[in-house]
Amino acid sequence: MENIYNPHVSVDCVVFGFDGEHLKVLLLERHITESDQLYNDKKLPGSIIYENEDIDSAAARVLFELTGLKNAYLSQFHSFGNPDRIKNPRDILWLEKTTKLKIGRIVTIGYMALMRISRKLPYSSEDASANWYNVNEISRLHLAFDHLLIIQTALEHIRHQFYVEPHLFFELLPRKFTMLQLRRLYDTVYNVKSDVRNFQKRMKQQSFLEELDEFEQNVAHRAARLYKFKNQAQRNGYNRPTNANTNNHYKQEQLS
Repeated sequence: MENIYNPHVSVDCVVFGFDGEHLKVLLLERHITESDQLYNDKKLPGSIIYENEDIDSAAARVLFELTGLKNAYLSQFHSFGNPDRIKNPRDILWLEKTTKLKIGRIVTIGYMALMRISRKLPYSSEDASANWYNVNEISRLHLAFDHLLIIQTALEHIRHQFYVEPHLFFELLPRKFTMLQLRRLYDTVYNVKSDVRNFQKRMKQQSFLEELDEFEQNVAHRAARLYKFKNQAQRNGYNRPTNANTNNHYKQEQLS
């Protein structure tokens, strides 16, 4: 049975990753032929939904087609329905070419996903390619639709979610990681510079962190101790930072 698009509702996935130093977002570079010239810009992975699928299923489909992941963390965070969000002629051209439909107003539902950058992306398309970009450089890129706003809103969401569900940090880290990797991830998410000793002391007090009798291997510097996340930590107590500024980071910071 052929899938039929619903041309008025779409999903867009903001996929965050961490390369050990920077928080990154996954974007598609789309290629549009306009007036016999090739034009490139970037967009979030997304899709107009099918008539016979619900919103969550559509987001899971988009994420699977892009990453090959079926059980990745995926969270709906906001809807975007400005009547002017589909006004750029290039955006309309792209949609009508890919869907073979006449495009009017579209409301999109934003989803946030977390994945390890080390995972190979199976995504393949003649019209677009997938690449990672630093979140602090996003505002300098040419983004399609209202995708800058969607990424900014997702960043606010991830800061809040990491604060109330700290186990989500470990969706972006290797299964075994160093304290330095954890601190760099924390600092890049909240756009802060943590004191090394205080951060390590606070983290070691948390119930979700397990210290291992293992160390880094094949490194030029002194090998650091490894840690891992305790799977039951979601159900255990979590001592949130006492610094009031940290509590408000997800509300205050914007993409530069």
